[in-house]
Amino acid sequence: MHNEDIDPITLEIWWSRLIAIADESATALLRTAFTTIIRESNDYATALMNADGDTLAECSGGIPAFAGLLGTTTRSFLAKFPAREWQPGDCVITNDPWLAAGHLPDIAMVTPVFYEGRLVGFTGSVAHSADIGGSLGAENQELFEEGICIPPMRLYRAGERNEAMLELFLKNVRLPKLVLGDLEAQLTANQVCRQRAIEFLQDTGLKDFQHLSHIVHLKAEQAMRRAIEAIPDGVYRAGVDADGFDHQPTHIECTVTVAGSEMTLDYAGTSRQINRGINCVLNYTKAYSLYPVKCLLDPRTRRNAGSYRPIKVTAPAGTIVNPNYPAPVAARHLTGHILCCAIYQALSQVIPDRVIADSGGAPAMRARFSGLDAQGGRYTLALFASAGMGASPRRDGLSATAFPTNSGAGSVEALESVSSLLFKKKELRVDSGGAGRFRGGLGQEIEVQNISSTPIQMTITGDREKHPALGILGGQAGAVASARLDNGKTPRLKSKTPIEPGASATLYFAGGGGYGPPEERSLDAIAYDIRNGYTTLEQARKDYGARVDAIASR
Repeated sequence: MHNEDIDPITLEIWWSRLIAIADESATALLRTAFTTIIRESNDYATALMNADGDTLAECSGGIPAFAGLLGTTTRSFLAKFPAREWQPGDCVITNDPWLAAGHLPDIAMVTPVFYEGRLVGFTGSVAHSADIGGSLGAENQELFEEGICIPPMRLYRAGERNEAMLELFLKNVRLPKLVLGDLEAQLTANQVCRQRAIEFLQDTGLKDFQHLSHIVHLKAEQAMRRAIEAIPDGVYRAGVDADGFDHQPTHIECTVTVAGSEMTLDYAGTSRQINRGINCVLNYTKAYSLYPVKCLLDPRTRRNAGSYRPIKVTAPAGTIVNPNYPAPVAARHLTGHILCCAIYQALSQVIPDRVIADSGGAPAMRARFSGLDAQGGRYTLALFASAGMGASPRRDGLSATAFPTNSGAGSVEALESVSSLLFKKKELRVDSGGAGRFRGGLGQEIEVQNISSTPIQMTITGDREKHPALGILGGQAGAVASARLDNGKTPRLKSKTPIEPGASATLYFAGGGGYGPPEERSLDAIAYDIRNGYTTLEQARKDYGARVDAIASR
């Protein structure tokens, strides 16, 4: 069978159905998951892969970068368990950061698809576990402090569960029922994907996915190559600074090389790895480099392994973007999420009309709360809230919107229902967006109170306390992030802080950077911001000068 054997209309129908299979798998995971971190915050991904472990269809929701990682993880499974050894009813898992999604809480699970007695593909999911033992956060000094690490192991073999492995694992986590519930939800998602994949082959008459995957990979690759070819050949560089840890600031250096239809992203010159949990393994570095480029250059073509073939990502070993084992990596997103800022700043030199300014949520700030609920049971949950996105050449940045991750806060009522937390405030943060021709998106201000009779612990994992989201092409930086307790103390954004009964903490999420010179912002846009409470009159005068007086006199 050749490319022309599948006519364009049939190919479009089949391709759409493959995406629907991955999305139905994701829905099964969401509907059966036990924890809010999956159900409400979308910290998961699902994918259908061919027999080589290359992603064929990635779910539309969840974390896009996670879906891209599943192919890498599956190939690592195949290296340990060759294709000839797999059987129907198998299921292999790992949370090894260097093989999966970058830190221990993210568990990857892969199930084989057999059709007419042959291995024809794999289904995969990755989801953030409620607990993995150890201690999460940026303060750890080696991987062993962060929890239990599962090498690639068979959770199921020919339909039989590995009870000994599961017992050992669950004995090392604080919330075994929730952890097991989410593992079974992932298994359900994989089984739904597997069954729908078999039905697809039965309905289409195909014997396997190899030829179809070749075509969709080729189409996706061609689309990306055309997008890269539209950029003038050259070498474009940019550097971005981050808070790092305490008195160890970190630096991301990115060199983007465009040569015909290929692009290389190289991070030589980036800070050496440090003995704190903000190191980012190479798999995660690749994922959070490829996805921002996909968004920028080829946002409409559906993602699969072919999308990533024209792009090469390299990073020196021993740096914060390619650390050596057993570096601590629990807060790896504090480095990985900021890569998009360096990439876009570099490409602003050649395609300024397409990039966006730095986003306040690059990297995202997380707050993890642990304590006892009203019944005396232990809980641990994470607040996934969003900062402001960077402004674009055409419009203001989106407020309270996650990027480059796709996680979200979900319902605070859902968080309250499983904890001793009361959310007293959750609103847009006034004056947080960076000024410019187009303003950066606003961050959020969230106040959380401990309404239990016992102390709870708040673990903050954040950045941009000292280094705000930068503007681009003359735009100004957004507001920095911070935290404050009601007793006036200001905990660091990489810290563990007790919150006493009745006390509260307020988190201030960063704003996005502005695009273009502030003097080019229209008076109507400034007046709109003031009228709607996005910007105070005082701040508008600082940002836009005497022109604001004309608004005040209206």
